Amino acid sequence: MRPQSLLLAFFGDHVLEEGPLCVYSGSIIDVLGRVGVGEQAVRSTLTRMVNRGLLQRRRRGRRMYFGLTPHAAQILHNGRIRIWHTSAVNDDWDGTWTLLGFSLPEAWQRQRHDLRSRLTWTGFGPLYNGLWIAPGDVDISETVAELGIAAQVKIFHARADAATDIDVMIRDTWDLSKIAARYTAFEKRWITHAGDHSADPLATHLRLVAEWMGTIRTDPRLPARHLPPDWPARSAEETFRRIAERTMEPARRVAADLLETTPLELA
Repeated sequence: MRPQSLLLAFFGDHVLEEGPLCVYSGSIIDVLGRVGVGEQAVRSTLTRMVNRGLLQRRRRGRRMYFGLTPHAAQILHNGRIRIWHTSAVNDDWDGTWTLLGFSLPEAWQRQRHDLRSRLTWTGFGPLYNGLWIAPGDVDISETVAELGIAAQVKIFHARADAATDIDVMIRDTWDLSKIAARYTAFEKRWITHAGDHSADPLATHLRLVAEWMGTIRTDPRLPARHLPPDWPARSAEETFRRIAERTMEPARRVAADLLETTPLELA
């Protein structure tokens, strides 16, 4: 797994809810060493995340500490909602759709890439070239404002006409086989861990959460009634939650003994 994904999972699990804290770089190196990430890879990833505005660096004496930026904290708060409070299976869809149309100048390659990435994470798929769609009432206005493209974007909330075959539309807009394959692969990798109590709980929980986030981040949570009856998200989620419940508290106890932290403003 990418070190950045593991670092985000680490900060989301053990720093986010504890207040504005900085963590000693040596502690971070120790934690990621438990999942096979070398010291140099951790240090270079920390530097890249500082440069990207995800982490802030503080020096205290001869030691370096790292804490979340407000932007990264918001990303992780949203991620926690998606992981822990939102089911991977959308059983309660109310029949509404959010549509977003955009027209960006050809020179705005970066803005176009950023918009498409954020739309994918939020559950949108490309209905047509400049028209994306997501199930339910999705508030995407903050993302649009943050990217500075509000004047180039139009957002609508609507229901499909009876003449629209929603099953066909979903198959044409999203690659269902690719989404399903990610859930199937996740479950195959983790089902053998469900009853394993001998593994390092901190390493197991960290890898589990990081991989689950990677699995669900490209899933738009399409209405279950319009998906194949053997849709694998439900079974994969049951496996995830079973292992997460078993490892969460032991992982926190190990982390509490291992991590050296300091308040962000004092670092």
